[in-house]
Order: sequence, then C-alpha cells, then structure tokens
Amino acid sequence: MSRVTVLVRESCHLCEEALAVVRAVCAETGADWSTEDVDADPELRRRYTDQVPVTFVDGVQHDFWRVDPDRLRAALAG
Repeated sequence: MSRVTVLVRESCHLCEEALAVVRAVCAETGADWSTEDVDADPELRRRYTDQVPVTFVDGVQHDFWRVDPDRLRAALAG
C-alpha cells in the first residue's frame, strides 16, 4: 500500500489539481503514492462520490476536494 492514495474520477478538474500537489509533495518527501478510480468500486462510489478527490495518508482519510501542501507534508513527516 502506498503512503498516499488519492481517490479520483475521470474528467475531474479538482482531481488534477489534487494530483499535482500530491505529486510535488511526494517527490519532495520521497513518499510513494497511488490513485484509485472511485467509480470502479461501487462501495467507494457510494461512500465518497461527493468528496472526490479524497486523499488518504497511511490508510486514514486526510483531505477531500483540495490538498494543502503544507498539511500533507506535515502528515508525511509524522
């Protein structure tokens, strides 16, 4: 499992913005990251459809809609 996981969906402008932040912060910190398509899993879609993108750090929900780079760095440092 990656340290950072982002639930995304196709054609989501907020997802692209969140991924840019995650990509940059993880490059700085050396943390691995991955994405998961929320629409590929009925349970994820039911649970998170209105919050996409959703960011998890070490399996715990961290943010949704937007990713604050400073907050993400702090979570990865802890």
